[in-house]
Amino acid sequence: GLALLSCFGFFVVYALRVNLSVAMVDMLNTTKQEQHNHSGSVCPAHPSPARPKHNHTASLYNWDSETQGWILGSFFYGYILTQIPGGYLASRLGPKWLLGLGTLGTVMFTLLTPLAADLGASYLIAVRVLEGVGEGVTFPAMYSMWAAWAPPLERSRLLTISQIGAHIGTVVSLPLSGEICFYLDWTYVFYIFGAVGLLWFMLWAFLAFDSPNSHPWISEQERVYITGSLKKELSPLVQHIPWRAIVTSRPLLAIVVAHFSYNWTFYTLLTLLPTYMNDVLGFSIQQNGLLSALPYLGCAMFTLLSGQLADYLRERWRYPTVAVRKFFSVVGMIGPAVFLVAAGYTGCNYTLALTFLTISSSLGGLSSSGFNINHLDIAPSYAGILLGITNCFATIPGMVGPVIARSLTVNNTIEEWQTVFYIAAAINIFGATFYSIFGRGNVQPWAIHADSYTAQD
Repeated sequence: GLALLSCFGFFVVYALRVNLSVAMVDMLNTTKQEQHNHSGSVCPAHPSPARPKHNHTASLYNWDSETQGWILGSFFYGYILTQIPGGYLASRLGPKWLLGLGTLGTVMFTLLTPLAADLGASYLIAVRVLEGVGEGVTFPAMYSMWAAWAPPLERSRLLTISQIGAHIGTVVSLPLSGEICFYLDWTYVFYIFGAVGLLWFMLWAFLAFDSPNSHPWISEQERVYITGSLKKELSPLVQHIPWRAIVTSRPLLAIVVAHFSYNWTFYTLLTLLPTYMNDVLGFSIQQNGLLSALPYLGCAMFTLLSGQLADYLRERWRYPTVAVRKFFSVVGMIGPAVFLVAAGYTGCNYTLALTFLTISSSLGGLSSSGFNINHLDIAPSYAGILLGITNCFATIPGMVGPVIARSLTVNNTIEEWQTVFYIAAAINIFGATFYSIFGRGNVQPWAIHADSYTAQD
């Protein structure tokens, strides 16, 4: 039940995060900015149905390429601020209300997005920053929740069910945002997804609880099973946080580097794929959302499958946790790098370009059972804090990636986009190599005995 509820929660937070990427294409005054008109795309435009006349009621804006990059990246400037505080507060105050209220804040600012855009680009950037502040606590809080709920040999399955919500949110949000823009106007993108977010908050408030011991409806058998399986892994002194040991831990550094590297590719595509579809491949706003979602549909499927396979290898075949984590991380990072670079050399072969981008993103889903879960392996008592630390660094690509990418693609040529893809691929390969050397799969001594100040590996 918690896995499905958290899956719905991550569906909401990612839908709210990515819908601007599609809406942005429709928010621009294409009569004054020819590079956003299909006649200005690098490849021949694809024919699409005439848009209904009633959908021209929303305001249009004359934002240049640089301003667009700042708007798309602004979310992450708020997101990075609450990563580490989110993990710390979840360990002290409990994750339920921290996650719930953080998401609710994001929902409220999403509903204010059309008003902010009318007031000016700076107001829109401010609202997106505040959305990021609210959403920044969600992943650290959820990891703290799973530290109390997930039996060790079920972690991969439970967390991937939870995390698949993020991919489903992307898969649904991108095409649905395109349809909403086509038949209504871009303002409804934020109103509709904001309403879905309010529904989730009500369900979360009534159905989620911080731990098995505080859940009023759990069976005694399940409660004993969960708490018993975690007894040897959770520190009895969880209120004391061994900061020195945490920040000097090489296994944690390995996760930081891997998380940063993977997110460079992930966020570059997440925020700019609709722009690439429009400006280079010549797809209309209606076609754009559906095609932009294909890579994330593949990613969602591979995420779910990787969770099942990872736990099967650990439980049935007794593969060491560290070997499983490294295998899924390496394949889930180097694979996407290869196909991302290949996508840049497909020219106007739309089918091949979409195929390579889909394979790249799909293989990335394997990393969900690699470094992405490793926090719970090395320090389950402090998983929320560790996730906050790694996600803090992993947010930097979301802040600077779109800005750098848009500054490199001023003319929207295929050669410029090849440079963007090469940079992302190189960073991905470096991260996979670093993690394969320094990653670990066992609970660290400082995570079991919180009074230990030595950062042992």
